[in-house]
Amino acid sequence: MAVKSAVINVMEAAARKAARGLLRDFGEVEQLQVSKKGPADFVSNADLRAERTLRRELTKARPDFGLLMEEGGAEAGADAGRRWIVDPLDGTSNFLHGLPHFAISIALEEAGEVTAGLVHAPVGDEMFWAERGRGAYLNDRRIRVSARARLADALLATGIPFKGIANHEGFLKTLAAVMPHVAGIRRFGSAALDLAYVAAGRYEGFWEYGLNPWDVAAGLILVREAGGFVTDFDGRTYRLGAPHILAGNDPLHDEIGRLLRAARAEAVL
Repeated sequence: MAVKSAVINVMEAAARKAARGLLRDFGEVEQLQVSKKGPADFVSNADLRAERTLRRELTKARPDFGLLMEEGGAEAGADAGRRWIVDPLDGTSNFLHGLPHFAISIALEEAGEVTAGLVHAPVGDEMFWAERGRGAYLNDRRIRVSARARLADALLATGIPFKGIANHEGFLKTLAAVMPHVAGIRRFGSAALDLAYVAAGRYEGFWEYGLNPWDVAAGLILVREAGGFVTDFDGRTYRLGAPHILAGNDPLHDEIGRLLRAARAEAVL
């Protein structure tokens, strides 16, 4: 059985408390009050309640750590070198449409590097977690990225830009460049779970443009600790805030990157 560190235990306890509220709200989704952040970008009372729960629990356990939260923004802590990076509800649009594919994402950043991460899918009770140098896990089982080595056998995930996001035509050119080479491409609407699924070997790779630190912080350490790679499209080590992200297994990561670079050059993305 996997032995969890104190940090992972703190993350898990906070996520489970927030998940109880999300599951209750998911059962009453038609009654939730919803407002718009952008043309197709929503925030609900469920997001806000989950974030308040996570903030309270994480701060209670580690009062000196800073915070970077999707809705609440950045808060400095007494310990300038450590902060929690939190997305209380990744997959808000899915949640609000009654689709049971959403997650809570929590990461710990220390001195600019993500050292631990957890992605919890409340529906199905899947808890993905990882800590630097200690491997990646799904609940209590060690996970590894897929060993598939042929693009023709690969299942990839991506995020398709929605209303209000620029350059839909350019993205479609990128999609068209990749589609003929792979077994399939999925768009499920949660970057945190896409990365967790790469770590668990369910996808061979994932790419997307324009993600925020809270979308990917926990997922990137999951992939790396599961034996995969997380870079930008040019093969540079991914840093939070980079304009694009590519995660993949060892045999196919570079090959997917070549396709994306060629498509990007053509599409001027």
